[in-house]
Amino acid sequence: MAAVGGSWSSRAHALTGAAGRLNAPRPALVETGVDGTPRLVNREAVLLVREEWRVVDRWWTDEPIDRRYFEVVLESGRNVCVYRERERQCWFTQRA
Repeated sequence: MAAVGGSWSSRAHALTGAAGRLNAPRPALVETGVDGTPRLVNREAVLLVREEWRVVDRWWTDEPIDRRYFEVVLESGRNVCVYRERERQCWFTQRA
């Protein structure tokens, strides 16, 4: 199906081309409590952890996924989704 100004796929490529994927994970600076729950995200205090979940997938491949996700509310009022990649031992943010 074509859209005005090009095909849907070319428009999607234009949206994700230079800036990367839509809602792509970004490295984050996260400080945690002793239980591993985020207390600071990019130097902003976490007021509330709304939800927590874990994703373990593709364990049968050369690139398995093992992540611990948190949906948090920051002191600014923003909702942010952060996760820690277990194998790489690093944190990322995504829009909640």
